Amino acid sequence: MTAAPVDPVAELLQILDLERIETNIFRGVGPNVGWQRVYGGLVVAQSLVAAERTVEGRTPHSMHCYFLLAGDPAAPIVYEVERLRDGRSFTTRRVVAIQHGRPIFTMACSFQAEETGLEHAFAAPAAPDPESLPSQTDLVEKFGAMMPEAVRRYLERPRPLDIRPVDLSRYLGGAKRDPEQKVWVRALKPLPDDPKIHRAVIAYLSDMTLLDTALVAHGKSVFSKSIQPASLDHAIWFHRPARADDWLLYAQDSPTSVGARGFTRGLMFARDGRLVASFAQEGLIRPIEPAPKA
Repeated sequence: MTAAPVDPVAELLQILDLERIETNIFRGVGPNVGWQRVYGGLVVAQSLVAAERTVEGRTPHSMHCYFLLAGDPAAPIVYEVERLRDGRSFTTRRVVAIQHGRPIFTMACSFQAEETGLEHAFAAPAAPDPESLPSQTDLVEKFGAMMPEAVRRYLERPRPLDIRPVDLSRYLGGAKRDPEQKVWVRALKPLPDDPKIHRAVIAYLSDMTLLDTALVAHGKSVFSKSIQPASLDHAIWFHRPARADDWLLYAQDSPTSVGARGFTRGLMFARDGRLVASFAQEGLIRPIEPAPKA
């Protein structure tokens, strides 16, 4: 009997719906996709969900995260929320993710009551419409034979997001380029209207392609066998409400890399040009020496 195909969007919503096992303690799991470690954006998103479930009437405006150990995809993750402060305007939470009795991740999150004040924002950069760009299926069909095997397998895997890079050339060759890229992204299917779900999905997708931007300048990618990549820390600032099931333009750059670490930044714009979130990340991009020949 053939197994029913997996709905990746439904699966994502399920893994973001954490189990409450005690006051301030939640448990999450991840999909079994054959990775050796848990995807960092999953832990970021689940930690946000855990923090939000201890706060009423306020929305998160910033998150600051540290990845301490590689997560085990075969084990559940326990999230412990510490209620640091409940002030008149701001609320602060600390979340620690634990596996096998050890912390693998920590996050501090600040929430704010709604206020009005001065506003300004950068304009969205120019980019072709996402509908004019090939989907992941189109990419595999057209360029699959030219892609490194790891890239092809990654694009062939069912995923909950539709990701469309503006410039495809860097995935097909090793030329060095300016360390910047733009990517359109959205959930493959409509999501529930709950704003908390859309924030969690934005947190989930924010770790995708960001560290890779630091490698553009060196003609490499996170799929390169000569690089050991890993997210070290990750920061998110939520500016304005946005739907994660509508197209979002993720504009990224990398000001510097040094000490086997790449520093990257991202601005996320809604389809109508509103700046909805900002991101910063430093990640390991350690060169790997080739194994000596026997």
